Amino acid sequence: MESITVHPTMPNNNKDIKLHIAMFPWLAFGHMIPYLELAKLIAGKGHKISFISTPRNIDRLPPLPPKLSALITFVKLPLPQNSNLPEGAEATADLPEDQVPHLKNAYDCLTQPISQFLKSTNPDWLLFDFAPYWVPEIAQTLGIPTAFFSIVIAAAVTFLGPTSPEIPADDRKLPEDYVVPPKWVPFPATVAWRFFEVLRLFKAISGDETNVSVVYRFMETLRGCDLIAVRSCAEFESEWLSLLQVIHGKPVLPVGVLSTTPKADDENETWRSIKDWLDRQSKNTVVYVAFGTEAMPSQEEATEIALGLEKSGLPFFWVLRTKHGEDAVKLPESFEERNERGVVCRSWAPQVKILAHDSVGVFLSHSGWSSVVEALTFGRPLVLLPMSNDQGLNARYFEEKKVGYELPRDEQNGSFTGQAVAESLRMVIEKEEGRVYRDKAKELKPLFGDRERQNEYVDKFLEYLTTHKGLDVVQHEGTLLHDSNSSNGHALV
Repeated sequence: MESITVHPTMPNNNKDIKLHIAMFPWLAFGHMIPYLELAKLIAGKGHKISFISTPRNIDRLPPLPPKLSALITFVKLPLPQNSNLPEGAEATADLPEDQVPHLKNAYDCLTQPISQFLKSTNPDWLLFDFAPYWVPEIAQTLGIPTAFFSIVIAAAVTFLGPTSPEIPADDRKLPEDYVVPPKWVPFPATVAWRFFEVLRLFKAISGDETNVSVVYRFMETLRGCDLIAVRSCAEFESEWLSLLQVIHGKPVLPVGVLSTTPKADDENETWRSIKDWLDRQSKNTVVYVAFGTEAMPSQEEATEIALGLEKSGLPFFWVLRTKHGEDAVKLPESFEERNERGVVCRSWAPQVKILAHDSVGVFLSHSGWSSVVEALTFGRPLVLLPMSNDQGLNARYFEEKKVGYELPRDEQNGSFTGQAVAESLRMVIEKEEGRVYRDKAKELKPLFGDRERQNEYVDKFLEYLTTHKGLDVVQHEGTLLHDSNSSNGHALV
């Protein structure tokens, strides 16, 4: 895995330089999968990737295309033992939410193995996630430049706070301080948490004696990295990408939305039975319901969703999984048996293939960025039901952009009714007032599904990494490193 040394006398043709890039995502599949998608795009251009995670997580990742297997090396670092973690728990999907801090503590004990790996392989760049805030110091000691690769949108990262000394510091202390856009946002915005969302997250925001806070991890990561890379594009959130650069005083590069497409060769019995049911439904009528691998509705929420689906009269396909270590939610008596209109799937389902099917008319989603990218790739409008982490911030921005309608909820406790579920779904899927959401999703479909545009973002990203390989990273304060000639994009100069 040796990197190519470029001598001063060699012609400066960056396309001929092949990099060795190490990647170190957080131990959540919602993080590892986007990192792997970017890794595949980069490896497809001939660069070497070292993808670092724990053994069980790597074994659970989807298989690589054969043509990339020689360029992507999976590096297995055993997770240090932690008495608070169940045996075999190596990802957030393996744990109830209240045990995830123990996983972070175990993850923080990987400093020595990471140091040894970086020292022995000397990659040209290290792309890392928000959780290992201690990585930049290790890399800096070894002379390895680092990029924080954010799998969440720039609007959500910007909300968390600035690190530039020229921007007023974050003085938010109370839950009430987080329900309005922060003072460093100079343009009209609605991106903020609801009160009930802050209460659910406040321990993670503030931290305690057993663990540093999520915000601290983000801020130290943003302060220590040489470059900020974001899973986004200038055409979708140009103002926020520009502001992110201003409040941290360092280069920001969008790498594209990393949309996935259905695999033609991925035919199996599970998909065939799902497709058979979808084929029998009318075009643009099905409600697809799914909340990702991490967000699970509570018993009360699941009951109201079920009542809402029943009241809506619409056909539905509901993926209702149970997180490891938690009890499965129960649906109203005989709901699954009496609902000939719908399917409740208690196991994994091929989400991309389902969203690609013409029968799907609306996606009831938790507002996770990966799910929204997949929906917009196929022009599906959304009803948004955020549950945790960045999802509430996402939902505010997606509502602003009119790509999704946020389900009405009680501001204090987050409760909602089955009636609200039914009315929201019917409005977005068939009413005149929901046309704005249907039209916006169709409008964004060419952007999110544009493979050529995605390719250009990766090319620009690699051009920057190659130019600054082994060099001091140049600080481009005030100049956003994306295409300012794009239809919606503009740079701060």
